[in-house]
Amino acid sequence: MKITLLLILMSSILLSCSSEREYPQPNLIPQPQIMSLEKEFVKFEELEIILKDNLTQEAQKLREYFPVLEEGEDVQLCRVFFEKDTVKNPYGFEGAYSLSIGSDILVKANDDAGIFYGIQTLRQLMAVRDGSYILPKGKIEDWPAFKVRGFMHDVGRNYMSVDLLKQQLEIMANYKYNVFHFHVTENPGWRLESKIYPQLQDGATFSRKPGQFYTQKEFKELVRFCSDRHITLIPEFDIPGHSHAFRKAFNLTSMNTPKVQEILINLIDELCSLAPAVVMPYIHLGTDEVRHQEERVGKGFLDPVAEAVYKNGREVIGWRPGMDEVGGERSIKQLWTGAVEPLTGHRFIDSRANYINHIDPLASLYRFMYQQPCGQPHGDDLALGGVLCLWHDNNIVDEMNFFRQNPTYPSLVMYSDAIWRGKKDYNGRKYWAQMPAHDTPDYMEGASFEDKVIAHRNKYFKGIPFPYVKHAHIPWKIIGPFDHQGDMKKRFPVEIEMKDTYDIDGKSYSWSDSTLYGGTVHLKHFFGFPSPVKEKNGTVYATTNIYSPKEQTVGFWIGFHGWSRAGGRRGGPTPQIGQWHTTNPQIWMNDKEIAPPNWQQPGLGAKVTEIPWVDEDYFYRKPTPVLLKKGWNKVLLKVPHGGTSWKWMFTCVPVEVIGDDVREVEGLEFSAEL
Repeated sequence: MKITLLLILMSSILLSCSSEREYPQPNLIPQPQIMSLEKEFVKFEELEIILKDNLTQEAQKLREYFPVLEEGEDVQLCRVFFEKDTVKNPYGFEGAYSLSIGSDILVKANDDAGIFYGIQTLRQLMAVRDGSYILPKGKIEDWPAFKVRGFMHDVGRNYMSVDLLKQQLEIMANYKYNVFHFHVTENPGWRLESKIYPQLQDGATFSRKPGQFYTQKEFKELVRFCSDRHITLIPEFDIPGHSHAFRKAFNLTSMNTPKVQEILINLIDELCSLAPAVVMPYIHLGTDEVRHQEERVGKGFLDPVAEAVYKNGREVIGWRPGMDEVGGERSIKQLWTGAVEPLTGHRFIDSRANYINHIDPLASLYRFMYQQPCGQPHGDDLALGGVLCLWHDNNIVDEMNFFRQNPTYPSLVMYSDAIWRGKKDYNGRKYWAQMPAHDTPDYMEGASFEDKVIAHRNKYFKGIPFPYVKHAHIPWKIIGPFDHQGDMKKRFPVEIEMKDTYDIDGKSYSWSDSTLYGGTVHLKHFFGFPSPVKEKNGTVYATTNIYSPKEQTVGFWIGFHGWSRAGGRRGGPTPQIGQWHTTNPQIWMNDKEIAPPNWQQPGLGAKVTEIPWVDEDYFYRKPTPVLLKKGWNKVLLKVPHGGTSWKWMFTCVPVEVIGDDVREVEGLEFSAEL
């Protein structure tokens, strides 16, 4: 997608013409720290920009976003004043700003970044009505809760075009992200040009997408593009693991040689020559997953490489778990597994449980709504912030599948609120895998946030993959798990007759007293986050009711194993024809069984990373057509677990999909009454 088209999409904050005389409800993401807006609004067709300081670049951005709507002598004019001045900033991080909107607009900030973020908030506030811009009168005071607010893209495994990278960066800027973590080397290829070692770009060294890499000119352009949007690009050379392409380029059988040290030092010096430290202050050295003999190096082996980073005036970042000694006490650790706790006494970046490739699109609501980055309400000198990560390990043919097959943009939108605004403690990981109890303040907060996400999807992501629909209101009752004794086809009386209780083999089973909510339900979470089922295996049944105002055939997203788009087909093999999943789940609507899709790639094993995903997940295949009768419709799901399956979960939600746009089906109601 060309950037010109993106700017039209992203800067199009126009609302449909309306007869309302009040300003519509603002849906700001991230939510400002302090906001007092009125329903009264100011109306104009043209902005007059007045600079009190040297803010020409930021002013030009405002002109790009809000072109003149009408020209002539009688045009309503609104003056926008940009001013460098002290604004409220309790945590001291760059980017605080204030907005005052009356007959004129005043944007104040301590620094250029704050002015830029104030403009992003204006973009979200601005609407068009009857051929004029409108803005609500009032005041906003805002500041970031964390220093580092980032997104990581693995382009080492799968190359992505510069144009599409720029699309992501534009969207990141709109949501006040300030770090782009550029994972540019991997086993399949070293994707940054080296003029010192051109053999790194030899097509023979690539195991995937040979010859697709970023020239030094393109890299410099990306750094500049990021800097113009107050985003810091952090390049990562992931060493000594993940180094198959590197070793092949130099005909190495082991990373544990002085020759490797020399090469890496030269590559670091070359990398640092491409951008000054003021705009590229960090170099990431990876060091995670050193699992093979040919990758292992001795203690202190990377010290000279880290020292080369420091000599170039940069800081070292490394993964944890990883070779924790890399860079010494001066380095920054990036946490990457849910089992790792926040560090004490050491600077760190939080990427725990932030891997988009593992996350089901609908589960992204509770994962990011109720996550407290760094395990604290705001950052400090040690808890620097958080980075979302996209590791699409499997081969990708169409680069847009980065977004069709991962909830990339829903996750970016949702996480921006947590990492900019900060979050209260929602009792640790209690809601990382499920919605809070219905009608509690925590639930209502999540449901309200979901409404804002849907509003953003509809305004800013038309024609851009955004696999998410409103679903927090969908209720489920569950019963079980019943002991299937290893036979996941085993039938239980629930399938024959719906009753309040069942007595089986001397044990009584009843439907859950509590109601679970969400279009996706994790019965037992694959990373061990708190979830409804404690047993290791068994068969659970779930039920809900859907009211339709008319008889109609509706598309449904239905799934029973949210495949991670990393590590092959983890939990595989994929189902055979006639199965929803290898665990033999089933779904009935009004006692009529719904058949699974006619899979294009049935029975694929787990370790098949070179075979692209096609239709394995519900959100990138055609929705399943289901007939709803007029009135109430009973849904019953059978969800066994066992065998090689990794995730015990289900998804069932009605949707309307047109191209890359997904929307809710209007007029439906839901009830979990038995």
